Amino acid sequence: MSNVITPPAAELAIFGGSPAFAEPLHVGRPNVGNRARLLGRINDILDRRWLTNNGHYVQELERRIADKVGAAHCIATCNGAVALEIAIRALELKGEVIVPSFTFIATAHALQWQEITPVFADIDPRTHLISPASVERLITPRTTGIIGVHLWGQPCDVEALGSIARRHRLKVLFDAAHAFGCGTADQLAGTWGAAEVFSFHATKLVNSLEGGAIVTNDGALAAKARLMKNFGFLGYDDVGYVGTNGKMNEFSAAMGLTTMESMDEFIAHNQRNYYQYRDEIAAIPGLRLLEYNESHRLNYQYVVTEVDETAGISRDRLLDVLWAENILARRYFYPGCHRMQPYRAYFPNAGLLLEQTERVASRVLILPTGQTMESGDVSRVCGVLRRVLESGSDISRRLEQQGPGRHRDVFSQ
Repeated sequence: MSNVITPPAAELAIFGGSPAFAEPLHVGRPNVGNRARLLGRINDILDRRWLTNNGHYVQELERRIADKVGAAHCIATCNGAVALEIAIRALELKGEVIVPSFTFIATAHALQWQEITPVFADIDPRTHLISPASVERLITPRTTGIIGVHLWGQPCDVEALGSIARRHRLKVLFDAAHAFGCGTADQLAGTWGAAEVFSFHATKLVNSLEGGAIVTNDGALAAKARLMKNFGFLGYDDVGYVGTNGKMNEFSAAMGLTTMESMDEFIAHNQRNYYQYRDEIAAIPGLRLLEYNESHRLNYQYVVTEVDETAGISRDRLLDVLWAENILARRYFYPGCHRMQPYRAYFPNAGLLLEQTERVASRVLILPTGQTMESGDVSRVCGVLRRVLESGSDISRRLEQQGPGRHRDVFSQ
């Protein structure tokens, strides 16, 4: 338990008090790694004058990613969304593909962009992962595949999804944007399904500024994806397949290598923050921490909480209070893909089949963590949470008198 003193609610910044933090405390503040090593690589790139088109550092990053996760092939891309689009096209998915609605919008858009219909499945309320039972209920003659999302770095129920896919002759692809370095005790994300896709966006544990990768053990699929990310070029003046420009540049690869070298340090720091949050949140009424399965290999990048009905204050009102304190918590993945355009126009009644998604999307609050946060910062965040939730009803009534709250749109992954 923390010894932080929690002043009365009247002193909250939203009511005119001083913010708990002088500078904003972010979710997903980028990790940098060894700056000298990064700058050394950048200088080497400038000396080589090879800035893109499958350069030295891109090739090295692909080898290291494949070795890390135990996959035979890695194709680095300019970002995770393009990696997902290429993987979907390389797998020749069409018709309908089942995905969770509780995910970043890119998962659905990567399908819709290619005129494939995303069909939204519900989630397990305990883990927030796609529910295999929901998936099976949604299969139709038009279904060609399933995309599972390893949300918060937790591995999906890959065995159940694989079993469903085999029975119905479907292809399985995994969106592993959150899950680099994560997996079960004996297998990391990167080797399940036909392929898996990583994101190395700036907010991720390992980042390449912007970047992504497709990993697979299927040599033919890897060769096809590698062609597709470079306009389909087989060689000079020889195009053998339709493609796009999905290449990663050398500067991004240099950042990816640098942050990858420090990932154990990043994970250890996140884990310490997570354990401290877990201990302090346990005593805060109306707030529940999503607890990870400690038998899994995790990166602890996300501190995921749910604000429940006993809190006396809604998640969105609590978010306004925290933002006033410069605690920039986020409401991932509100309101669910099925309530965003164009999907809410296509499927206006989808929420009737997504009970857990609707419930979780209205409650989830992601708290700041990462390299820039120390133990005292975690305690101060928890002190604010305790102060608010111990007087949730009173604070909520006072906020109602002030008028509508502010709405926070989520653009980061």
